[in-house]
Amino acid sequence: QVQLVESGGGLVQPGGSLRLSCAASGAVVRIDAAGWYRQVPGKERELVAVFTKVGTTTYPDSVKGRFTISRDNAKNTVYLQMNSLKPEDTAMYYCNADVVGPFRRYFGLWGQGTLVTVSS
Repeated sequence: QVQLVESGGGLVQPGGSLRLSCAASGAVVRIDAAGWYRQVPGKERELVAVFTKVGTTTYPDSVKGRFTISRDNAKNTVYLQMNSLKPEDTAMYYCNADVVGPFRRYFGLWGQGTLVTVSS
């Protein structure tokens, strides 16, 4: 059983930084592609960062220049570095990934989410 576990959320002041982590646990060979999404109550889930299997990264204008997605292949972990945080970045953040196991691939796995609150 492969799972994604997010961590790193919390309360931060406007202008501050946080780094979210998404660790793939279980029988994992590698993470092929992954993305970070966020959602606030009453709104649709929004993509904030993604890297593809070939290494392309994409960010929406709302976070471009402030958020950076990266990964540590040795740890099977994906990160989201968030700088210059704004109150409108407040949301539940979710990791989504395509994971390769020793015997099968897992497409579109979701983690349980980690809450980010930006407030003074």
